[in-house]
Amino acid sequence: MNVRNSADTDGSWVNISMFCYNCGCVLSEKDFCTGCGADVGLYKKIMYVANRFYNDGLEKAHVRDLSGAVTSLRQCLKLNKYHIDARNLLGLVYFERGEVVAALSEWIMSKNTRSEKNIADDYIEMLQNNPGRLDMYKQTIKKYNMALGYCQQDGLDLAVIQLKKVVSMNPKFVQARQLLSLLYMNNEEWDKAKKELMNALRIDANNTITLRYLKEVGEMMPPEEERTKKRREAIVYQSGNETVIQPAGKKEAAGLQTIFNIVIGIAVGVGVAWFLLLPSQIQQVTNESNDKYKEVSEQLDAKTVEVNELTAQINQLTEEKTDLTNSLSAAQEANAAIEANTDLIEAALMYMNDTQDELVIADALELIDQDYLENEATESFRNLYHAVKEGIGPVVAKESYNVGYDAFRTEDYDTAVINLSRAYEYNPKNGEALYNLGNAYNKKGETQKATEIYEQVIELFPNTEKARKSETYIREIKGETE
Repeated sequence: MNVRNSADTDGSWVNISMFCYNCGCVLSEKDFCTGCGADVGLYKKIMYVANRFYNDGLEKAHVRDLSGAVTSLRQCLKLNKYHIDARNLLGLVYFERGEVVAALSEWIMSKNTRSEKNIADDYIEMLQNNPGRLDMYKQTIKKYNMALGYCQQDGLDLAVIQLKKVVSMNPKFVQARQLLSLLYMNNEEWDKAKKELMNALRIDANNTITLRYLKEVGEMMPPEEERTKKRREAIVYQSGNETVIQPAGKKEAAGLQTIFNIVIGIAVGVGVAWFLLLPSQIQQVTNESNDKYKEVSEQLDAKTVEVNELTAQINQLTEEKTDLTNSLSAAQEANAAIEANTDLIEAALMYMNDTQDELVIADALELIDQDYLENEATESFRNLYHAVKEGIGPVVAKESYNVGYDAFRTEDYDTAVINLSRAYEYNPKNGEALYNLGNAYNKKGETQKATEIYEQVIELFPNTEKARKSETYIREIKGETE
């Protein structure tokens, strides 16, 4: 992992300039701002501590203590959430541990905090410009979640299969290796568990969970002297491409079995010879019966082989279809989740900055897939979505209505429909928006849609001038007269 943030090429730390929180002036060694005179003593102490946490995280990242680096960088961001270098480095550490979604979230927040001259743009572009790699990461997340589900349902064998696929596709996914080693420990496969834990330790050199599991594996495995003695007593030989380790006693038993088979073969040979000495008539009948039996057997064997081959092909194709369907569904779900989270984070950050145009924020919200919002999104996701939408609702409704009504008056009915629909969506009490939306559809010649809108006006705003006019337009559309 290449880390280049606040350290020089020779490894010495760089002093990051601090700016006054009141006027933005560069701070000196004094405890007050030379620009505006504000008291910055406590503020400088907090910034110094944040920078020390950042430098500590950077040093730990250099020696692959990724867990320790995450802890230090999070502390830095608690003290200074605008520390761009710390947030970018935290994303790199997450990415190195195989946690791609967490890394992408940090880089997106960094990009929204500082949009220009930010290396986070390169990291995000690196993922987005490589669709194959991004799809691979999405599949690993899906398979990892499937493995967790299998564990909860006591399907441990299926979980092992999924986790093997995960670590083969994303070898740096530390959490997947830890879970796989835990399943091996449950099956008392200590050598396999130790191998996975050592691989995880090469990625994250001081991960507490990995070290704890490794200690438990070491306590359960037999001493090295005993394992060496067993290997010496065993007979090792090659069978095809596999090395077989077999106790010496079993090799002797195999020799006795060979002698026994030879004796049986001799006895069978004597019996066949004796049978050939029988009268020729009996032998002729027997030969005819054998020939017929052989012919039928050959036909039956051929049919059986053909049926078995077709069955195997059908099973293989069925498995491939299932895997492809699961992979496609996983990729689509993961892609929808990442895009929705990205759009919502950008909209929320623009809303919190309080410097953006509400219509721009509305455009970001409308990029979120409504099927994902209604069926798959978490409750916290929906709450944040509705909070942002309600916050910008009055301004968006008013501006959209003005744009839509002006477009209607200039006979730009397509623009009128878009903006009047948005105005009514953000303010359902605006009967004028709904009524003029019906007029726009009517002028476009979409009379069926116009009729539906007019009926809504009559239902939602009864006993009003808009409702009476809507009734008149409906009669005109249907060709009715009073």
